[in-house]
Amino acid sequence: MTLADRPARSPGTLREAAARTERRLDALAPELVDGFRAALPRAAQTVGRRLLGALWREQIGDARQRYARAGRRHAFDRTEFDAAPADEPAALLPPSVVGRGGAALAGELTDAVVNLALAYARGTPPPDGAGADGRALDAERRAVDGHNLHPCGRTRLGWDVADVLRHDLEAGTTGIGFVAVRRDLHLGDDVGAALADAYPEVPAAPPGFVVQPVHIWQRDAVLRRRYADLVAAGALRPLEGTLPAAPTAALRTLLLPPGRDGRRRHLKVSLDIQVTSTRRTISVASTRNGPALTALLERLFAEDPDADRVLLLPETAGAAVPAGSGRDMSVILRGGLDDRLSGAEQVVPGTALTAGGVLGDLVDRYAPEQPRAAAALGFVTAYARLLLPPLLRLATRYGIALEAHLQNCLPTFVNGTPHRLVLRDFAGLRVLRPRLAAAGVRLPLWPGSVIGTDDAPVMRAKLGYTALQAHLGELVVRLTASHGLDEAAAWRAVRGVVDEAYEPLRAEPATAAAADADHAALTAGRVPHKALVRMRLVGSGDVHVPVQNPLHVR
Repeated sequence: MTLADRPARSPGTLREAAARTERRLDALAPELVDGFRAALPRAAQTVGRRLLGALWREQIGDARQRYARAGRRHAFDRTEFDAAPADEPAALLPPSVVGRGGAALAGELTDAVVNLALAYARGTPPPDGAGADGRALDAERRAVDGHNLHPCGRTRLGWDVADVLRHDLEAGTTGIGFVAVRRDLHLGDDVGAALADAYPEVPAAPPGFVVQPVHIWQRDAVLRRRYADLVAAGALRPLEGTLPAAPTAALRTLLLPPGRDGRRRHLKVSLDIQVTSTRRTISVASTRNGPALTALLERLFAEDPDADRVLLLPETAGAAVPAGSGRDMSVILRGGLDDRLSGAEQVVPGTALTAGGVLGDLVDRYAPEQPRAAAALGFVTAYARLLLPPLLRLATRYGIALEAHLQNCLPTFVNGTPHRLVLRDFAGLRVLRPRLAAAGVRLPLWPGSVIGTDDAPVMRAKLGYTALQAHLGELVVRLTASHGLDEAAAWRAVRGVVDEAYEPLRAEPATAAAADADHAALTAGRVPHKALVRMRLVGSGDVHVPVQNPLHVR
């Protein structure tokens, strides 16, 4: 039984978990002990504030009554707290939820605090810097806190301290291993062969086998033991050799070094640990849908009025081994930025916009002659014009709602001005099948794919939550604090961008009805918010709660 196979061990109290971590650090990296100990209060406050904000927003327990006078109110019922009134975030959970998944969540919160403190103590790894992809990774590494809304952004359940030190974002490097899979057990593209053309480290496939790339932790901690019967039967053969790779903030997505052709690539590989709410393995459907979605999206965006402002990181190949869960050896090959940006473009992953003074520096460069609040308002308007129109048009014309939260977007800037939108990772989007079919577009999704829906509100919730609440909402909150941005004025400007985007769609007979319905839903008085903590308490599936919408005009 591997770490990934064992039931998650409760870390106990934060004091107990921290003591265990210190003992492990004393043996493995004693130079980090003092920094870890010093960082614990800061980490606990970061996790606690995010938890408190989620409890308030999602109306869990008596949070709204207990903290009625605390916090700063923002759009979409978001409330930011300067401090969490407990040294241990798990103590903030109301007693009423303990029997509904609260005990498990308490353990996840403690794990998040410990790993965030360790990240603070380690600091940022040396810069990568090779090309636009390396610069993007360097920027992404600055977002140490993880997910901007989820209190468990640094949860690493399934890894011990040694694994975190070796493979987490702050390690700077990890590796890709390889297993030979008998052809009759392999499903999809020959990703190993595609990599072998660029990387001499990829071993040759034995006759009758396909080489499948896997994360080295997954190979050693999961595959060798969980699939020992296939190994014993000779159907699965772990191979010698590794390919160096750099972990991104997503952990299971790794940036490869330049290949023989000078290009960099990304591999998204299964990683059977829990980060935020999910074990980071990959479904068979994602490996098969990715290349098909890439081809379709590239064609549809090529017809968009803002075609020159949208760039996709293509998912060019994918494969899985449908044994066991079918998720443990999956891989998706994704292209990089290479030479696709102009020399003047600065790419900043969306998550990095929230790190340090990155966002503020961009705003100050955008309009250095203007007062800071006015510059921030102009920046938000320009940013919304980059982000929203192509996404809204795609949803209305074809029923495709991209998961455009900060983690999946890499905007580029020229002298601080929003210039181009780079989009990645298509596993979480939603496709409204009737609307796509009505547009005359065929997309053969893998059977049982969760991304397909016949429910228009599901499609709209995906778009509205990710692009407006999790993405633009974060930038507005940050600039309200740093630049004195008038939040109400910012959302009026965003509403103007939304209205402008829908105006031509509502004028076209083919899209008028869908545009009216989509516009009405996104500007309604209350809209669905993805309830991250309630989802954890329930245990599976998306859960939404209604929140007040700043785009609603009374």
